[in-house]
Amino acid sequence: MPHTADTPAQNSTGSSTASERVEIRTPTVEDGTSLWRLAAGTGVLDVNTPYAYILWTRDFAETSVIAEVDGEPAGFISGYRRPGAPETLFIWQVAVDSRFRGRRLASRMLTTLVESVAPERLETTITADNAASIALFTGLARDQDAEITTTSFFTEKHFPSAQESGEEHAPEDLYTVAPLGSRTD
Repeated sequence: MPHTADTPAQNSTGSSTASERVEIRTPTVEDGTSLWRLAAGTGVLDVNTPYAYILWTRDFAETSVIAEVDGEPAGFISGYRRPGAPETLFIWQVAVDSRFRGRRLASRMLTTLVESVAPERLETTITADNAASIALFTGLARDQDAEITTTSFFTEKHFPSAQESGEEHAPEDLYTVAPLGSRTD
């Protein structure tokens, strides 16, 4: 079942902007190209083929969200339940268009997704230099009264060499936020 959070947009100070409307909802196949554009527009995410994002919106829509501001795609979070641990929601990508940053959109999308999916734990991988993502997931842990742990996960040896792939990939640490769903307010 699709989920929607329709709220006034917030400016960089977190206050509401009455002239804009933010909708956070389950993506559809028609949103696949928008997810691809948003990922490419960040300039930092590993961008997959448009087909991958279209397929993602078909197969993993219930564990992902898209945010629109006044009907315009502004951000997305893609996630999935781990096959061997279905109580775990793995967050794959978080993207917010630069025009919509500073409005806590990523935090609002993540909260909406966690409330909808109701996992017991959340996992994601983050490079050491990605302060925004570290802050996002640390904030989620704080807001959910959960612990956040970090372990080394994918090192340089797991990625193809820069000569092979044309780019160097930094190591990714595994961040785990758990337990989720225990907060009662």
